[in-house]
This record gives sequence, structure tokens and C-alpha cells, in this order.
Amino acid sequence: MRRLAAFLAIAWACCLANQPALAGKRVALVIGNSSYQSVAALANPVNDAAAMADMFKNAAFDVVVSRRDLKSQDMRRALREFTDSARGADIAVIYFAGHGLEVDGSNYVVPVDAVLERDADVDDEAVSLNRMLLAAEPASKLRLVILDACRDNPFAKRMKRTLASRAVSRGLVGVEANRPNTFIAFAAREGSTAADGDGQHSPFTTALLKHLTRPGLDIRKAFGYVRDDVMSATGNQQEPYTTNSLGGNDVALVAAPESPPSLPAPVPNSNADIRRDYELAERVGTMEVWNSFIEAHPSGFYADLARAQRNKLADAQKAKPSDDSKIVTAEPPRPMETRIGSDKPDQAAVAMLPPAPVTTPEPPKPGGPTAQEIARSLQSELRRVGCKAGDIDDEWSASARKALSLFNENAGTKFDAKLASLDALDAVRAKPGRVCPLECDRGFRASGDHCVKITCDADQVLAPNGSCRPKPERAPKAVARQRTAPGPGGGRKCFVYNGTSFCE
Repeated sequence: MRRLAAFLAIAWACCLANQPALAGKRVALVIGNSSYQSVAALANPVNDAAAMADMFKNAAFDVVVSRRDLKSQDMRRALREFTDSARGADIAVIYFAGHGLEVDGSNYVVPVDAVLERDADVDDEAVSLNRMLLAAEPASKLRLVILDACRDNPFAKRMKRTLASRAVSRGLVGVEANRPNTFIAFAAREGSTAADGDGQHSPFTTALLKHLTRPGLDIRKAFGYVRDDVMSATGNQQEPYTTNSLGGNDVALVAAPESPPSLPAPVPNSNADIRRDYELAERVGTMEVWNSFIEAHPSGFYADLARAQRNKLADAQKAKPSDDSKIVTAEPPRPMETRIGSDKPDQAAVAMLPPAPVTTPEPPKPGGPTAQEIARSLQSELRRVGCKAGDIDDEWSASARKALSLFNENAGTKFDAKLASLDALDAVRAKPGRVCPLECDRGFRASGDHCVKITCDADQVLAPNGSCRPKPERAPKAVARQRTAPGPGGGRKCFVYNGTSFCE
């Protein structure tokens, strides 16, 4: 009985070991505040938040809540609801882009309806960093709060101080992560400000989109890459700051793909090897050589070319005339006689010469793929990697040359764009996915492999840089006033228009 129980225990353990590891629950809350009511609006926070939300969705997060231009009450409600989503989750992420400020050593993010006439109003009208950390508290393995909110504080100059000892500083103050498994990231160090950016996203968010969800990358190393990119983009003027209370194990937002139990056997012939074999077969050009090549490489691009060459060779042999038609019996040519005192040949002697033998030309030797075949295949591959738009034909047109130039620019290659070559075809075919970036028209932004329309609120308009801004107010119309001025024979009618008098 004991042996049976031990056997069952071992079998059960083996079954559990063979089960795939279940991915933990991951949730994210993304907030972007741009349309502030009491101070100047910000251009990029809404765009930054939309891109971050798309990034978390593409990373297969279980819950992604995206909010923009939240008022104080709405922001507190969103944090309260997110606390319920974080229960039972392994990873909880909160991202905020907008205005932030530091008052008396505490950090706050600012809703769009905040007025902040006095420093005492901060607790009522703004949301503290501690409140955001509390919303992510239920997560068990990682509580991540990211603040792209270290911009210049527009409330500081007009804010009244209720206590002389209460300081209001620029940027946000550095804090320590005092809760377990917590990671806090600021766009800039204590006392410094972060750039909003001239492009569609801030430098900090641009770096986050590049590194944060790389599969298997530890979050501490990911933010190290973010720091390097931001300092490079801002000329060392802005340095992100992070603090954490993580342990020794790696923590990644996206798990690394599981490696197969055994690696597949290496392919004996790579694409370059097959091409070399094709070129050797092409030099010989016999039916036996093409048959041997197709037997060794039965499928693929070069196999199709080899079959085409074999068919050409078979057709040429069928059209080849018999050997008897080539035999022409003729006397050997006699030397051409010339008359004495003349450089011209004797016309009578020329007439007596036998006609030149007529021979049938040899069939052309089989060659490699035609220029049209290479051009069409190369255009098809350029369109697959996102560098070619429009139709595909046999001509290496201006649009095809432009597509190869875009591939060189984005892939770091230096192929001659004027020619469609086999080397370029092999290089493009080796790329597994998109190489050239997706270009969208005005009013649209890139989302994966598609362009999506940018939607603004009713009281906003789309700015040239792709952001939503408040509609400009109309200038008041000039008002004309009429007055009566004394003059001979009575009063004269005079008008004042835009500060200038006019009298009849």
C-alpha cells in the first residue's frame, strides 16, 4: 500500500510539472490630463496616455482602463474602482500624464478643474501620490506607479501661502518606496522639470513605449534603458528618477516566451547556401544538373526558378534542328584576286566565289531569373515589410526605387536603389516583420499596423501636431459711438470708431 501511495504521489507531481505555467493577472489604469481649465492646456498628455493604453492592450493585460481630462471627483472615483480591479492581480500599473506639484514634501497630481488659489486647497483639489499607491496596493507581485508630471508648476506663482514654512517647489520631490513590491518612476529628478516634447509624445513616454513591455526584461533594467534614451533626447537636461522595494528576482511586465523542450535540428541549407547551389547549377546549365538541384531543394523560390530553367532547356532541345541540317558541303574559299594597279578586287573573281555556308544558330544558354521576375519578387517583399505601397508590376519604377531606399534607411543596408538585385531580395526576405514605420495622414495616428482617427471633444480642435487643443475665442467686434460736435450752423455729427473720430 505504501509503495502504491508513493507511486501515485510521484505520478501526480509529474503531471503538475508538465502543466504550462499560468500567466498572472495584470491590470493597468492610464490617465492623461491636457485640457486644464484654470491654466494653460498641455499638448501631449492625452496622446501619451492613448499610446500607453494601446501598449498595455497589445501586451495582453487583463484589464486596461483609459481615462482623459479627469476632474477631481472623477479621478478619485477612477482610483477607487481600480482598487477593486487590482484585487487578486499579480501586477497593477498606474500611469499619469499631466500637471503635478510638490507641497511641503508631498507629491500631488492635478485634475483639470483644480484652481489651487491657496496651498491649503491642494489636499481638497489635487490627488496625492499616496492615494495612487493605495489604489495599487492589492496587487501581490508588483505595484507600479509612473508619473510623467514633472512639468513646470503653473499654480506656484499665484498660489497664496497660508503658512510661511509651507514650501511649494518646482517639479516633484523624490520619495522612497516604503511598501513591499512597489516601484515608483518619475519623469525627472527632484527639483527639476520634464519636457513636454515637440513631437507627438514626451521624451519620457517615448522611451517607455520602446522598452517597458519588452518580453522577459526586468523592470529595473527597462527603466535604465528609459533613462539613457531620455538623457540622450534632451541633451542630458532631463534625467528620470526611480525608487523601488523589489526583491532579488526579475520582475517583467511581459513574461519571456517559453523555450521549447528541445531545439529543432538546424536546417542544413540556409537561403544563402541554396542561392550558391543555384548559381553553380546555372553555370553548368544541363538538364541533369537542374534535376539534381530540384531533387536537393524541392521547394522554395529558387526551386521554382530551377524548374523554369529546366523547362526552357527542354523547349530549346525540342526546337533544335537535326544534325544533318547543319552539314553544308562547300569548296574552300579561294583567295580574292585583284587587278594590277587597282586596290579593288576583281568583280569577276568575286562572282565565281561560292556562297557563304548557312548555319543554324545555337539555342541560347539558359540564364538566371529575368530582371522582371526579380523586380516583381522584390516589390512584393518590400510591400510585406511595410516599405512599398501601390501595385506591383514587372517594371522597376520610381515608386519601387523609393521603397528600396526606405528599406535601406530603416534596415541599415546600402543596396543600389536603381537596380533590383538578388542580394536585395535575400535581405528583404530575411526580415520577419514590418521594417518601415507606418505613416498616417493628418488627423490620424499609428496604432500597430493601422492608422486610427484622432477624436477631439466638442470644445476642442485638432492642432497641427496631432493633439487636441481648446477652440480659440473670437475677438470682440469694434463698436462705433456717435456724438455731436459744435460747429457753424448747429452741431455736426461725429463718430468714433476704434479710437478715431470722423465728423460730417
